[in-house]
Amino acid sequence: MSSSTVELTKDNFDEVVSGSGFVLIDFWASWCGPCRQFAPVYEGAAERHGDLVFGKVDTEAQPELAAAFEIRSIPTLMIVRDNIAVYAQPGALPEAALEDVIRQARALDMDEVRASVAEERAKAGDAAQGEGQSAGE
Repeated sequence: MSSSTVELTKDNFDEVVSGSGFVLIDFWASWCGPCRQFAPVYEGAAERHGDLVFGKVDTEAQPELAAAFEIRSIPTLMIVRDNIAVYAQPGALPEAALEDVIRQARALDMDEVRASVAEERAKAGDAAQGEGQSAGE
């Protein structure tokens, strides 16, 4: 791992992610061929985008983090902006695709994203309340 990426563990994850406005997270494992192919692409992006935090989660060493994010396939790239996961996809991206994902994530209007998340949470809350009422009738 280069100095441009941060190893994320269950001990530092919340601090690093909540303390940074824009974090990319690579969920990987040493035995994973596609993970090893993606590593230099990810490292290169980390060097080009010094204003962003690039973290790596070794799913073998940090199974709790992999489970918490329901990681089923590696490598998985996740992007968190303002404590909201705005992107999460499995698969090793080629350099151009990774740059495009970063560009799109930078371009997001986070006020719109927060409003959308709040709306989804409200809908989920209404649905849960509706289920509770119908069960009690």
